[in-house]
Amino acid sequence: MKVTIKDIAKAADVSTATVSKVLNNKDQRISAETRALVLKIAKEKKYIRNSMARSLVTRKTNTIGLILPDITNPFFPELARGAEDKANEAGYMIMFANTDDSAEKETKYLNMLAEKMVDGIILTQSAHKEGNAKTLEALKLPIVLIDRDMALDNIKGRVLVDNFKGAYDGVTYLIEKGYKKIAFITGPFSTTTSKDRLKGYEKALEDNNISLDDTLIFEGEYKGQWGIEATEIILEKNLDIDAIFCGNDLIAINVIKTLKKNNIEVPKDLAIIGYDNIMISEMIEPALTTVNQPVYEMGYKAVELLINILEGNIHEKTIQLESNIVIRGSVK
Repeated sequence: MKVTIKDIAKAADVSTATVSKVLNNKDQRISAETRALVLKIAKEKKYIRNSMARSLVTRKTNTIGLILPDITNPFFPELARGAEDKANEAGYMIMFANTDDSAEKETKYLNMLAEKMVDGIILTQSAHKEGNAKTLEALKLPIVLIDRDMALDNIKGRVLVDNFKGAYDGVTYLIEKGYKKIAFITGPFSTTTSKDRLKGYEKALEDNNISLDDTLIFEGEYKGQWGIEATEIILEKNLDIDAIFCGNDLIAINVIKTLKKNNIEVPKDLAIIGYDNIMISEMIEPALTTVNQPVYEMGYKAVELLINILEGNIHEKTIQLESNIVIRGSVK
């Protein structure tokens, strides 16, 4: 039979209000002897606090929703690990949802997490996010965006990386190494990440007096399969290129695999540079040169920021983290 605070109050010969104050550490005027007695009886009776009942009173569950678009992409588990570690440190729990980059699933999970009374939500939006603005605004929950940006009133925080600069630096590095005909294979331009990386790519070409060729830009998905498909298009068209800048490492790794199948050597025949620096990028042959994002830190900082907002320490803030190039063997 479940032990209640009434059982503890009876055994300690005190009121239920006193037991509640002791268990919640609310009233320092209660004597040390009474406090010790209540805690001793609660332990002996193996009392388990009803956190749901408590949350109905406090309107706080110490639970954060984390919505990510593609858990099969190694970028996002690393981000989730950083978020979980910070949540554990601060005494919060994470409720995780994977949308498979579906706006419909994203809407479903946003509503579900609100029903579960999470205190706030950390969100990386679906690439296909049409229609979710109204859902987000209706939630009346503080939201921290991570990786992909948008403008809404209840977006209280953002943890982003400068994607323009990351792409600019990556393409500039290729140009400095002597490459001039650089293709760009990327994810959907409906995301701010792809838009900003495209701008960085274009600006790097412009600053180095290289004409932009739209036929060398390939928009698709942030998935490995798109790396295969885009490479096959490039080979089929026999495009005159000497390097490929990829929107993420999953694309880049599959570009390298497809080139190898077609007896094209990397970096001898084509240089490849990726984006993200996921763990497997250094395990392939040749190891992938890539633009590193501080993925774990992004997740950690997002939870830290949301908790500060929830606890009234700050109202709103944007954190922008820096990227850097990790040089390996896919560029000569």
